[in-house]
Amino acid sequence: MASSQRSTSKTVMTRTDKVRSIFDRFDANGDGGLSRDEMGALVTAVKPNVKFSSDQISTILDEVFRSYSNFIENPLIGLSFNGLLRIYDDGTGDVDRDYSALFSSSPVISTTQLNDAPKIPNLSVAAACSKSPTHGVLYVNTRKLVEDLEIAIIRGIKGCTRGHFNVKLDYRNFVWDKNCADFRKLLKEVREIRVAIDRNFPREEVTFDGHMAIGRTLQRYNLLTEALQSFQRAADLRPTDVWPQYEVGNCLSNLGRLDEAKVRHILCLELAETNSNKWLWLLPCLHVNLGYVLKEEGMLFSASEQYREAAILSPKDSKGLMLSGFALYEVGEYRAAEKALEEAVFRNPEDSEAHYILGLVFRAVGEDERTILEFQRAIDLNPNHLDALYNLGCLFQEMGRYHRAAELYGRVGFPANFWQAQANQVVSLYRAGEIVDATKVSKELRKGLHKMTDAAEVYSAMRYMVDANDHQLQKNHGGLLSSTLAKFKRACEKTIRRECLADALIRHNKEFQRNSKLHLCDVSLLSKEICGSKEERKAENSTSKAALEVILRKWLHFLKSRVFQLAVKEINQKILSVLDSTASGRVELGMFYAVIAPTCAGEPNNCKRAAFDALLWHSRRKKGQNVIEKVYALKYVRYLRLIYLPSQGYSTTDLLIGHVEEENTMISFPEFLLILDDDRRGCGFNWHLLQNIG
Repeated sequence: MASSQRSTSKTVMTRTDKVRSIFDRFDANGDGGLSRDEMGALVTAVKPNVKFSSDQISTILDEVFRSYSNFIENPLIGLSFNGLLRIYDDGTGDVDRDYSALFSSSPVISTTQLNDAPKIPNLSVAAACSKSPTHGVLYVNTRKLVEDLEIAIIRGIKGCTRGHFNVKLDYRNFVWDKNCADFRKLLKEVREIRVAIDRNFPREEVTFDGHMAIGRTLQRYNLLTEALQSFQRAADLRPTDVWPQYEVGNCLSNLGRLDEAKVRHILCLELAETNSNKWLWLLPCLHVNLGYVLKEEGMLFSASEQYREAAILSPKDSKGLMLSGFALYEVGEYRAAEKALEEAVFRNPEDSEAHYILGLVFRAVGEDERTILEFQRAIDLNPNHLDALYNLGCLFQEMGRYHRAAELYGRVGFPANFWQAQANQVVSLYRAGEIVDATKVSKELRKGLHKMTDAAEVYSAMRYMVDANDHQLQKNHGGLLSSTLAKFKRACEKTIRRECLADALIRHNKEFQRNSKLHLCDVSLLSKEICGSKEERKAENSTSKAALEVILRKWLHFLKSRVFQLAVKEINQKILSVLDSTASGRVELGMFYAVIAPTCAGEPNNCKRAAFDALLWHSRRKKGQNVIEKVYALKYVRYLRLIYLPSQGYSTTDLLIGHVEEENTMISFPEFLLILDDDRRGCGFNWHLLQNIG
């Protein structure tokens, strides 16, 4: 009787087990989510007697992905297992019926067939539902290899953890101990399986299917290096196939090998665009992946362009626009970011992240009421959105609404990366007069800080609380410099001596130079870029900000990605925003080179010569001669004032001011120096002092 009961218990499957079996069957690439293609295959397979049109399938998928968007953490991966489980729990589908339709007619493979599979390939194709553009497992022998590999992997996990590991919950984030004997044994088994595929599968399509399936399985269990080898083998078999190249790029990105991943993603795009009809569904993902790599390199303008391309190719999806808007926000392009994010929330009003980032944009431009509205929408859509709760609390605290701020900080709690919430909650409660509650929260904060192991974080937390109480003092201190600069007037017969003007220039731009890192860029690099090939000189002088970002990255290649992002943001807000007053996204390249020349490292005379050469590049008259229009030199001087001395009250309209007699006058380099050093014009900058700002 006991034996019979044990046998019966093995055949009984719970509702969750059935959903898991359905999910795993259609998660063809093993990434833990059902993409639109995979979900479409599921819908078609569970109702084999119904012939769906492409429009019907698209409508069904739109409704599913809209209704269950909370279960889609990554749009590139798709609906999670919990999302599919919720669909069945809501009664949208019948799990018993679907399970019977999918698994009752599964082919039965005898023990003899399984043992002989590696030697005599069974080329019978798997069920039609597993065929998808994502290269699902097509052959029975491949399924057998995948099953063997999963058994070996789970055995390796249990060996590394001595059996104390919940595979169903944690395997995707499992960190392997490379010094473990079980891990080394697993790698040996993986190599044997890979060799068996090459040796025993004579047909190329079967070998390709085997390496792709093994790669996806290894990727699923966080064995990225081994997965990369399998995908690379598949890519070698089919060099023009986009999918293995795509997987290789993903593995390289996850391994942090960004330079290689970037090359691979660009190759994928080139291959996919040559056969766009076949790979149209994948192109948005390729652009997003390339955008991710560019963003990690610090290239926010370039990343935004890739995200925008993804949004154009996938007009019903809001993620590309949301990512583009976020990249533009981080680089300081607030109006362009606002436009992209408003379009994103129009496409998907229930996207809490897009509402939150839009709130950040409004916060940056000082529109507090719209900021509150967007943050609140994000919280309504996702009550556990910690960033929105925290930032809305900060805004209310600055507005003096301390009770409301303390309430929001309290909802954040004390996760590892949000100790600032409780610190601010203490400050808000004190300012609201709630001394008892403030003391209680302060004690909880101290207990939490004692549990933190990072001494630097603890020090930052304590400094943060002190700085919060000294906020008003810091605010007053920040106004000292602007009041000093306000004493200087525009050029006239009463102009301040140029020594004083140079001193003001240094004071005002010290922080800018340190943040932009331009003082680390030698002027020789600038001169080399200016004195490029004749073909470059013939090209259009204006360029996009993304192209300019590439040039800056070449000069500042030694900066870490985050530091470079902040440097480009500083340059964009200080210089590019002035040169691109119409917000066209393009700037005069020659004028940009001339404007940054004073901030580059090098001898002042060399910097002035570089500025003149940059203007000479742009000059449209008497090319081939070392002269420029005098009116253009004066325009350059006005740009210097507008950028480096904004407190003087100059505006873009000043750039249009000129004298008739100057329009046709050409000047040489010595005459250009006289204009720069002319005290009467108020532009006699002390370039020697500028070299020592950093």
